[in-house]
Parts: sequence; C-alpha cells; structure tokens
Amino acid sequence: MRPRVKDEHRPVRFGDGWIRIGGEVFGIAAELRDPDGVVWALLDLLDGTRTVSQVVADLADRSPASCPDKVAAAIETLIELGYVEDADEPMCTALTARQLERHSRGRSLYRWIDLTRRNSSWEFQVLLAQARVVLVGVGGVGCTAALGLVMSGVGRLHCVEPDVVELSNLSRQILYTEQHLGLLKVDVAVERLRAANSDVEVTGEPTRIEGVASLRRLAAGCDVLIMTADHPPELRTWTNQACASTGTPWVYGGYHGPQVNLGIYRPGEGPCYECARLAEQDRDARRPPLATWRPAANIPAHAANAVTAGVAGNLVAHAVMRLITNAPKLALNSQYGFSLATMDHSFITSLEQPHAECRTCRAAG
Repeated sequence: MRPRVKDEHRPVRFGDGWIRIGGEVFGIAAELRDPDGVVWALLDLLDGTRTVSQVVADLADRSPASCPDKVAAAIETLIELGYVEDADEPMCTALTARQLERHSRGRSLYRWIDLTRRNSSWEFQVLLAQARVVLVGVGGVGCTAALGLVMSGVGRLHCVEPDVVELSNLSRQILYTEQHLGLLKVDVAVERLRAANSDVEVTGEPTRIEGVASLRRLAAGCDVLIMTADHPPELRTWTNQACASTGTPWVYGGYHGPQVNLGIYRPGEGPCYECARLAEQDRDARRPPLATWRPAANIPAHAANAVTAGVAGNLVAHAVMRLITNAPKLALNSQYGFSLATMDHSFITSLEQPHAECRTCRAAG
C-alpha cells in the first residue's frame, strides 16, 4: 500500500512539541507527542506517493536514529487509528456512477467521523445501499428520519402508518402538504420518498400495530427497525420484545416538549430497553412519595414544531446509520437525551448489566 493521511485528518503542529491529528472535532482528534520533530517528518512522508518501505527508508535519511521496525509499527498504528488510508484504494464497483456522484459528500463525512480501518472509503455507502429498514410511525419524527435515510442512500425502506393527514400534522410532519389532507399518510410518504431518491426501494402499509406479533413480523424482514410511533404507550416495550426474539437492532426516537429522546439497541450486546425501564422504576421507588399536580388541560399531546420534531428525526436516522455502518462509535443499548431549551444539556443512560427482573433478557438468553 501507499499510506496517506486523510485530507479530513490533516495534522497541525504546535510549538510546544505536540501534534494534533484528526481535525478539531471532539471525539475524533488526537494529540501526539513529538519533542524532536520525527513524528512530523513521518506524517509529511505519508502523502500517498511512497510505499511503507519507502517511507521507512526516507525517514531514515532525515532522521538516522529512527528505528525501521518502530517506524513501520507507527505507520500501522496510524492506519489502525483511522487517520491514514491507502492511496491505491481500488475503484468501488458495488455502486453506480450515479450513486458515487450523489453520495460523494457523505463519503467525505464518513472518512472524517470513522476511525476504523476500512478496505474502501465507500464501504459505508455500500452498507447503506444493502440495508433493509422498517419505519413504524411516519409522523413528525418519522417523516424526517425517513427522508434523511432515503436521501443518504439506504437501500430499502418500508413505512408503516395507519393514519390520514390532518391539518394539525402540517406544522411538523415535513412530507405532507395542504393538498394531502385526508389522504393516507403512508401513501403520500411513499410517493414523496420515492421522488427524493429513485435509487431507493420505498414501500409502505397502513397497518395499525396492536401487539408484539405484528412487530415481530416486521422485524424479521429487516436489518434495523425504527419505532417513532407513540401510541399506544406499550409500543416500545412491544418493539423491544419483538426485536429481542428476532435479533433485530432497533432505534426509537421522540420528544418530550423541548427534550429530544433517542434509544439505540442491538439485542445480545447489553441490557435492553426493558432493563432501563425497570432500573428507572427502582430509582423512583427509592425516592420520597410523589405528589402530582392536577392534570394538564391545555398542553397538546404533541408539543412540537417542524424544528424540534426534525432534530429528533435526524438523530434517529443518524443512529440507524450507526447500526448499519458501525460508525460513529455511539454507545449501543443506551438512551440519549438532549435539551433544545438550553442547547448545552445532554445525557446518556446505559446499564452495565441486564436488570435481574427483565423477562425479555431472560427469554432471549
């Protein structure tokens, strides 16, 4: 190979003997100690014009004290860390010329955020193009998630939504317009999504989810299941049980007013959604008795607009693509929250072990 530092990860040299590589984004950039300038000289040689042995030889000319074996090991480390690629990467034949042009910016994004050694910088796009996703609930969050996935090139998307378009939907459900009032949402969504990207196979059905069995059928036929519907309240529990039985990764997303909520799960790799719910019940039980305020009379069921629902939907699509491509390395079997009221408060909830009373994990095990 001819190793080359990725353009997105170009290093910066500071005057205090340190080098930063990977840009300035938290979670991607790293700092390397370089008191004598040898590391900087090595990075300068990783421009894609030399083989590894040629880099080792050229660095020996610049720095005779450098050890060839250590230099070769350092190059391998930079490759494993995801900052260096092969300038002789083979041409991608799994995607059409149209797809390569369309998703060139997405390729650059994944080159930037992924720190995993890959055989091709198009691997992410190929994985997306091969993926089958089922989306349950094409409302405020689901509309944005569906559009994001289709525009990003997911291969197949199946939408499940029983309701019709109402006027109150139009403030936050971006696939529908005034001319769609009274029409089945799923029919409109499929048409709009197909128009957004004809390379994607988009299908739909107006099924109303009434239990685990219908979700198990949907989960068995896909690589990732998305739950963005919010009624009945048992939906996420049903989804957790169905996906645990089929081994299907799943994501949920929604909002509690200005707080965006997201969960990302891969069965068999940690505590499930039910574990988190039981742990929360345990925490509540240890608190003093709860006094509740009188029932709210004027807060609508969906306190949201196109922006807040859109943020939640885009984060759902991001989590789905993480499950498909394994990048970025978001923690799995975890719940995330983000406050749009402050833009500086977020949290992640995850457990180290399944809850002792979780029947879903016991059944799966």
